[in-house]
Amino acid sequence: MRMYKLLSVLLCYPEPDLLAALPELRTEANQHTAYDTHLTPLLDELAAHDLITLQQNYVQTFDRTAAHSLHLFEHIHGEDRARGQAMVDLLEEYRQHGFDSVSEELPDYVPLFLEFLSTCDEEKAAQLLGDAIHVLAHVGHKLKDSGSVYAGVFDVLRDLSPVTPEPLTVPPIRDMDEALETFGPSADGVEPLLKPVAPINFYPQRPNASAGHQTAH
Repeated sequence: MRMYKLLSVLLCYPEPDLLAALPELRTEANQHTAYDTHLTPLLDELAAHDLITLQQNYVQTFDRTAAHSLHLFEHIHGEDRARGQAMVDLLEEYRQHGFDSVSEELPDYVPLFLEFLSTCDEEKAAQLLGDAIHVLAHVGHKLKDSGSVYAGVFDVLRDLSPVTPEPLTVPPIRDMDEALETFGPSADGVEPLLKPVAPINFYPQRPNASAGHQTAH
């Protein structure tokens, strides 16, 4: 499961330790000939620039561009309250498998999720990746559209997944003012009605999960 750990590290905010470890990371990537071509552009980019430039690029790519967010449930639930419950359920998934990270990031942070996969056995990791690949491929597609070298990480995840990713439905707009601004009132002048949308969770259902939840496969 070393590949998941490598991908997790490459998606983290650039710090001095990351730059110092680049030779080791490149060696690790080169050992996986099926994937090193996806990762070489990112590794070259990290080696070519100073830390400040890399950090600025990272912030612009992931923190200031919502379509590239590294928080998985943001792409599924948006700001819907179901996102909070999804966080709780994913955290419980981590705990059930003895994964207790010291990270202050939310459970759905992609580097943290990949670090978790690196601790799972091969079958479990493949199952969870297959459940999450629809969101991950969506982010990767958006990164590729913007010409980001980080897209290579998501290409590797797509290749590793036992499931072919399907198009992701954009989360519904939950705020009525924002909906009116975007869509305008209906033909009869009535404000648009935002129907509740059943949340889609990429992790296995617990036995007592509500009937309104469904797992994406």
